[in-house]
Amino acid sequence: MEIKLKAEVEEQLIGSIRRYWKQEEDEDLGELRARMFLKFIVQEVGPGIYNQAIQDAQGYMQEKASEMEISCYAEEFTYWSSRKKSARS
Repeated sequence: MEIKLKAEVEEQLIGSIRRYWKQEEDEDLGELRARMFLKFIVQEVGPGIYNQAIQDAQGYMQEKASEMEISCYAEEFTYWSSRKKSARS
């Protein structure tokens, strides 16, 4: 699965990469080089991060689904048992 970034996100990331490069390397990184670097990161590093995020989300959803039986359980066939209790009172 190819990771596609929204244009505005890509522009923000390029700006962030350029700022990082200037601050850490004390060099200006041109927009083209920053764009190429981002493309490499998205293609090479992105899938590993994406896959881990999917695994984390699956684990979270499975945990929540297993809790449904406890938190959403409704007692069955309670009409007659509740009538017996109220008749005693």
